Amino acid sequence: MSILTVLDAELAFGLQPLLDRASLTVQAGDRIGLIGRNGSGKSSLLKALAGDIELDDGEIKRKDALRIALVEQEPVLPPAATLRASLALRGGLHSTADAHAGAHDDREHWRIEARLIEFMHRLGLDEAADPAQLSGGERKRGALALAFALGPDLMLLDEPTNHLDIDGITLLEELLVRQTLIVITHDRAFLDRVTTRIVELDRGLLRSYPGNYTAWEARRAVELAAEQTAARKFDRFWQQEEAWIRRGIEARRTRNAGRVERLERLRLARAARRENLGLVKLAVDPGERSGKLVTELTAASKRFGTTVIAEDLSMRILRGDRIGLIGPNGAGKTTLLRLMLGTLPPDNGTVSVGTKINVAYFDQMRAALDPEKTLVETISPGSDWIEIAGERKHVMTYLSDFLFPPQRAEAPVKTLSGGERNRLLLARLFAQPANLLVLDEPTNDLDIESLELLEATLQQYSGTLLLVSHDRAFLDNVVTQTLVAEGAGVWREYVGGYSDWLRQRPETERLPPDRTSSKFAAKPVPAKLSKLSYKEQRELTALPGEIETLENEQRALSERMSHTDYHREHASQIKSDRRRIEEIEHLISAKFEQWSALEERARAHGLAMPAR
Repeated sequence: MSILTVLDAELAFGLQPLLDRASLTVQAGDRIGLIGRNGSGKSSLLKALAGDIELDDGEIKRKDALRIALVEQEPVLPPAATLRASLALRGGLHSTADAHAGAHDDREHWRIEARLIEFMHRLGLDEAADPAQLSGGERKRGALALAFALGPDLMLLDEPTNHLDIDGITLLEELLVRQTLIVITHDRAFLDRVTTRIVELDRGLLRSYPGNYTAWEARRAVELAAEQTAARKFDRFWQQEEAWIRRGIEARRTRNAGRVERLERLRLARAARRENLGLVKLAVDPGERSGKLVTELTAASKRFGTTVIAEDLSMRILRGDRIGLIGPNGAGKTTLLRLMLGTLPPDNGTVSVGTKINVAYFDQMRAALDPEKTLVETISPGSDWIEIAGERKHVMTYLSDFLFPPQRAEAPVKTLSGGERNRLLLARLFAQPANLLVLDEPTNDLDIESLELLEATLQQYSGTLLLVSHDRAFLDNVVTQTLVAEGAGVWREYVGGYSDWLRQRPETERLPPDRTSSKFAAKPVPAKLSKLSYKEQRELTALPGEIETLENEQRALSERMSHTDYHREHASQIKSDRRRIEEIEHLISAKFEQWSALEERARAHGLAMPAR
């Protein structure tokens, strides 16, 4: 059943239209991922759907008494003595003032209060905390707790995973699969696990695709290729007609009114066609090679009061290592980075930094950006030129590589959006050669295209990389080893990315974590591993083939679902395909876990193992 419909929506700020006769229908039970470039108008669309801003033209039809909860990218909490009181004020403003709902009676008020307390505890929040002292992640979790407590018919979420750790993100995924929602996020793993439909806001239009992000990615690639082919054919035909009209006397003899009118229509159509936006152009100059040893920690310990950041940590980071730091908020990932770089001394033990180290540091708080300086002053103070990997570029050209037009070059940093500030910080970071990149949450606020380009750039980077990120897909695609916080100052190294860590950690850690705590439990001592039975040895041998068969089925099904005519299939077939895709994903995950467990036991007893 349709609960909300957008018809021929138009919205513009300045010259560029954000919505250009865009239309959308939201059905009960839809979980829509809204994607698009930074600045394309996604947040503005959510505000329009919530009724916070008006469209310039068009219409939004809402089901009678439709209850909507909007969680903004940076939620504002009203001043109050406690977090609970602040959220109650925010909830009162967003629910009782709703044009469709009317005032809540006392029973409803107390029901919402009880649910608010429940979700605050589930999201690990202290209801007595001072809202003025909360971090960005705590404010976001508070706004999410209130949204769940209100029990809306439609949730509108703007970058809900920003500032959340991985445990918080996975809990949010579990809570959202029972909601009707529209979510803006750059987290591709989140989109794959939560959404049933992807809606892309592209050059003012809304395009809807069934399935999750992976299915959209395959289908959109085909559509873009077809669109480019059609555009080339259109341009070739238009150029032929323009050449005909300019042939002078000969043309005038053969000219007919119909052909001239068609050319006029072609001119209008070409003028109205909005071209694809450019891509960010990223390049990192690793500069001079560092020494083989980048940094070495020997029995290093660091604590602040009763909070233990690291306890007797010993590790070596060598040139070319690509390490991802994983842990909950408050585990001390940023502090550990400073310890590794030698900018923060350990309480005990030693830290030795190698030779010829040139560091480029991406700070998640963007402290390196002066809000009063212009973009040009930020990138290249005192010079109009930048040299990158031996290539000399004018600062205006360099800024255009990061999608900043010349007319904005003299604008102050404070006028930029969150995504634009991230792009500017990356531009500043990559303007100087660096053989050690330290990136602390670089993906926040980036659109997916820029994020994937950053991934590709880092994959080609020949220097050393230290990365803090809660983006699971980004970790999988960039790092070759992870350093994981395991509680009480213990950090342990694992080979591979996030998914590899999930498979390698002990079985006891794969149980659902205590979501009310922001700390990992201490790692238990593993029990002695028993020898494989004959049946288990056969299972271990067969598992690679079984997984490959499932992956082939998954690939074939995804390709069929991304076909341009797939939406014409019967609804029951589409539902069956979605269910099978989810089943395959769970089966593959279970078989990988089974493989990992059997393989570990086989290794313990010196048995030969099948190749992965």
